Amino acid sequence: MPLLTPLRFSWRRLPAAGVPVKNLGLRTVASGASSPSGASPKAFNIFDRDLKRKQKNWAARQPEPMKFDYLKEEVGSRIADRVYDIARDFHLALDVGCGRGYIAEHLNKETVGKFFQTDIAENALKNALETEIPTVSVLADEEFLPFRENTFDLVVSSLSLHWVNDLPRALEQIHYVLKPDGVFIGAMFGGDTLFELRCSLQLAETEREGGFSPHVSPFTAVNDLGHLLGRAGFNTLTVDTDEIQVNYPGMFELMEDLQGMGESNCAWNRRALLHRDTMLAAAAVYRGETS
Repeated sequence: MPLLTPLRFSWRRLPAAGVPVKNLGLRTVASGASSPSGASPKAFNIFDRDLKRKQKNWAARQPEPMKFDYLKEEVGSRIADRVYDIARDFHLALDVGCGRGYIAEHLNKETVGKFFQTDIAENALKNALETEIPTVSVLADEEFLPFRENTFDLVVSSLSLHWVNDLPRALEQIHYVLKPDGVFIGAMFGGDTLFELRCSLQLAETEREGGFSPHVSPFTAVNDLGHLLGRAGFNTLTVDTDEIQVNYPGMFELMEDLQGMGESNCAWNRRALLHRDTMLAAAAVYRGETS
């Protein structure tokens, strides 16, 4: 029963005097999978973004992708509830790292006039869930949003930003495309997410092989997120956590679901394969921790 801890955050960009609101348009930036050279000079290159794109494309191509959508559906619904809590309408909205559109399906056209959905995985965009809101799909990287300054009234993001290499840049991009007094609401995995899986693999690998390598990607701490938001230029911040506990029969069932969600590890320093004995030992440890 691994603990999944989405860090849920919302904030508003306060109006700045003399800032004009421009018409919607695209600017020339890199789209699709980003390259390490496109990141800011101080950014860490932790994740293989091309591999993550392939993982998400593979997951979206499966015959029954909805079988693995339960967690993203739940978090998308909670973000939509936060949007409804705001007493205003949003003419133009953007979903950063939309996947198959887990937020838009829970919103209505009275609240959002038009929705732009971006993702690095073209298959996810092609197999988007139905929504009553007029939508435009754009293949783009979270760190390189191809929109002009002051374009959107609302930006949302659900369970995507934990895979970007340069989170400060991604937040700055979101701030850039928001209109003055625009709203950003998002959620990303953080804290002790998949703690049981991480510990089980580390203990088993240390016992059987004399050391361990990371098999679960690192997550942002809630204490760091507020600082990153402030650095990106946002004001009126709210950052909180939701703990969602999901029960699985065993470790292998959990790993199958992570693969089906497109959430498998894509860190550059990951170890591609583990010995069979190590995996069986890890599964035994996992059963003990979750029983």
